[in-house]
Amino acid sequence: MRRVVLLVILGGFAFSAGCNKEDSTVAAITFADDLAFLKEHAEVIVLSDSTGKSQLALSPAMQGRIMTSTANGPEGLSFGWINRELIASGEIQEHINVFGGEDRFWLGPEGGQFSIFFKKGVEFDLEHWFTPAPIDTEPFELVSKTENSAIFKKDMQLENYSETIFDLRVDREVKVLEKAEATEKLGVTPGEKVKLVAFESNNKVTNTGEKAWEKETGLLSIWILGMFNPSPATTIVIPYRRGPEHLSGPIVNDAYFGKVPGDRLVVENDVLFFSGDGQYRSKIGLSPMRAKPLCGSYDAVNQVLTIVQYNKPANAKDYVNSMWEMQEEPYKGDVVNSYNDGPAEPGGKPLGPFYELETSSPAAAMGPDYYIEHTHRTFHLQGKEADLDPIAKATLGVTIAEIKAVLK
Repeated sequence: MRRVVLLVILGGFAFSAGCNKEDSTVAAITFADDLAFLKEHAEVIVLSDSTGKSQLALSPAMQGRIMTSTANGPEGLSFGWINRELIASGEIQEHINVFGGEDRFWLGPEGGQFSIFFKKGVEFDLEHWFTPAPIDTEPFELVSKTENSAIFKKDMQLENYSETIFDLRVDREVKVLEKAEATEKLGVTPGEKVKLVAFESNNKVTNTGEKAWEKETGLLSIWILGMFNPSPATTIVIPYRRGPEHLSGPIVNDAYFGKVPGDRLVVENDVLFFSGDGQYRSKIGLSPMRAKPLCGSYDAVNQVLTIVQYNKPANAKDYVNSMWEMQEEPYKGDVVNSYNDGPAEPGGKPLGPFYELETSSPAAAMGPDYYIEHTHRTFHLQGKEADLDPIAKATLGVTIAEIKAVLK
């Protein structure tokens, strides 16, 4: 008998293109250009709303990920970061294949005694970190497709650091939202001059093995990550729940790759601001006690506002911990994360560069044939700042001017 254990509804988005100053000319990549490149190297599925303005490019070979999207048809701006060099090379990297894409399916945890990225007994460092092939290089099967949606599936087996075996099936549905549905979910009506694309991935993981997944031997969580182009004028905005630390814990976890400098992470009343410039390797996260049901970003170069929505289960407290260390509290992980790329070592090369907005479902403690679901929803809104400002204020609680001023 099958039973729904959890449902998390999330929208994640952040985008910017170019590496020039805000007042400089940026050579933007169109959706048509990215789509033509992708079609040279892999099977591509294109989804569209009824107007043809909102379009997505999906890759079954790359785990059914949403590679990129547009809010203005083929000649509109392409929102997803795509690693053209790696894709064109046809080579498979040893540790991770950073193909890009603004909605990709992963599973956690990444670090700790229940990690699925490290073998038993090794050090928690880059040398011993390997992304499992089923969520890195193996294709997902396309089950069905319509004009505005596609369904994928994948059976896989994974082993964690503690040598627990997980047999599971992934079912993933991607769809474009019509403007009326997108506006309803956004909770505010953009002006006619604002270009909008909205889409979501509905992700389900079923325990297909004979044993229950238990906290004592390790749990998995659904982990969706969006990869976007950085710029010097991109700021990630994450509202948070206020409260004393002795009750709610720290406001933000900024210790993943060393403490984030104060000029790259600013915590103010009710909201924090994090740089998305792709120049400094850093990561932050918010716990279930701090995370609110939305976050976002603003790219002042391309005038693109990101709104992230998600519905956090009221009673869910156990989230897998992805810190690269042996953990005293393996289920005190984060709900929302953001990663800013940069060199891992001085003088080194970044993976991208790119930046990410990431979301995770609660840890999946469940018996055979049970499943969890996680829906990740993305909004891109592009227009003049005067038109985007009321949307930012109504959703994130801050103005465009406030976002731009913080990390200058």
